[in-house]
Formats: sequence, structure tokens, C-alpha cells
Amino acid sequence: MLDVCLLGTSGMMPLPGRWLTSLMTRYNGSSLLIDCGEGTQIAIREKGWSFHPIDIICITHFHGDHISGLPGLLLSMGNADRKEPITIIGPRGIERVVNCLRVIAPELPYEINFVEIEEVNKKIEINGYLIEAFKVNHNILCYGYSIYIKRGGRFYPEKALSLDIPKEYWNRLQKGEIIEENADVFTPDMVLGPDRKGIKLTYCTDSRPTKSIIENASDSDLFVCEGMYGEEGMEVKAREYKHMTFQEAARMAKDAYVKELWLTHYSPSLIRPEDYIKDVRKIFKNTKLGRDGKTTILEFSKDE
Repeated sequence: MLDVCLLGTSGMMPLPGRWLTSLMTRYNGSSLLIDCGEGTQIAIREKGWSFHPIDIICITHFHGDHISGLPGLLLSMGNADRKEPITIIGPRGIERVVNCLRVIAPELPYEINFVEIEEVNKKIEINGYLIEAFKVNHNILCYGYSIYIKRGGRFYPEKALSLDIPKEYWNRLQKGEIIEENADVFTPDMVLGPDRKGIKLTYCTDSRPTKSIIENASDSDLFVCEGMYGEEGMEVKAREYKHMTFQEAARMAKDAYVKELWLTHYSPSLIRPEDYIKDVRKIFKNTKLGRDGKTTILEFSKDE
């Protein structure tokens, strides 16, 4: 299962009760953070989660409301005597940008490994996550991220018994290990069925609606997408600043056949997003308003 927490939901500037947009996941002892605006580490503490297990940080783009909290978070991790390395993933130039921000945190007791994205799409496998970055349409280079938790095929003990595979090897085969003992070779495909549907989370902000978002969000269990404006008549402003309205996000969710949509990255002028959710649900029924600290658990299908 994958724990998901929307730490903050504000775009451009933090507000009382609304931190800047950031998302955190927890899986199998590893935590992943997407974006780190001002106040992110406070939002983590308010939620009651910990920044200690964070070992992957994905940055969508280099606007301050998405990255300005990073040096403080890195410093706090260092002050907590962290020794384990962190991987930071982001657009081309991420290493230069982070190192410039680290003027206030020049000495850290752990290593930072950088993954710079230069392609339109890039896949990274790390700590049990399959991360797929995809380019979106903002006024600077910007990426969305899909996070996959893969699920192997079902184990069939009757196959193992029929092939006289010793029981002490079963668990290792289920984990994908190839076993060679004397003249015998046992492979996972001998006892496992085809891969089953895993868990998929897609996160996108800031962007105009694009075909790439729909394609990458396709069949996601949860689609977290910016809804900068909920009010009517904001489409022109959204196009000018390369952002999205509630209605545009909902149409993409519908076209991508996602299970659930969370809106986030609200404009500071959007004081009461709940006033507009009823009309948005006419486009995509399972639309929910993001709020700071909103949490869910994504689980593997029980039918497979």
C-alpha cells in the first residue's frame, strides 16, 4: 500500500491554513516528496509525519513556491544527524539550482545524488518506486510525475510442487530471485503468473491542459492536479499564466479515466474553493478538493 499526503495546497504564496503545494508518499520504509515550497517541513510536522525517511525528492520546476523550502528542509535533516544519501530529481539544471540554494546549508552530513531530466519522458526506478517524469506546458521547463508501485504475479504453490521446487526457495522466487543450486535452475516465471495491476499516482502542477498529462495520468488510482482558478471567467488568465481552471483539470481526469481527482495549487484569491466544486463534479464526479494534510491510502486491488 502507498500512503499519500497532500501537505499544502496554495499556489504562489503561503496563506494562514494553506501551505505551499507539496505532496508526500510513504512506501515500504521509504518516503518521497514532490516539491518543497516555503513551509513544507512545518506541514510535515503538523501532519505528524517525519522527514527522516525522505530519501527521494522530485521537483516539478524552479519557481520559488515549489522549491524555496528545500534548503531549510535539507538543513533540518542534517541537524538531525542524517547520514543516508538523498536523491533529488528535477529538470535540467537541478544540481546547479540546489547547490545555489545551499549557500545557507553548505555542509551536510549526507550525500545528495542528482537526477537531471532532459528528455520529454524519463523513467527512474528507486527504492521500490517506478517514477515517470513527463514534460508539461508551463512558462518555464516543468514536469509532472507518475509514481508506480509494481505488483508481481500471483504465486502458484501447485506449480512449485509439481516441479519439485524445495519450499525453502519459494519466498525467494516470489521476490523475483533466480536460484541456481547444483545443476538446477529455478526462475520466478516457473511459479508466478503474469504481473498484476499495481498502484499509480499522478501529480501535475503547474501547466496548461496537455495530451501528455492525459496520457501519463491514464488509469491512475489518484490524480492530483492543479486547479488554480475555480471562478467562472478565469480561462483567459489561466491561459496567459499557463495554469489551469477546476473545469480543465476535471476534463483531463475524465479523459484519462482516473479513479479520483484531487484539486490543488489554489490561487491566493481563491478563498472558498468549495463554492465551485458542485459544478466541477458535473464534469468528473469523483473530484475532491485538496486541503492541507489530506491523506489517503492506495492499496492493491483485492480482486487480483
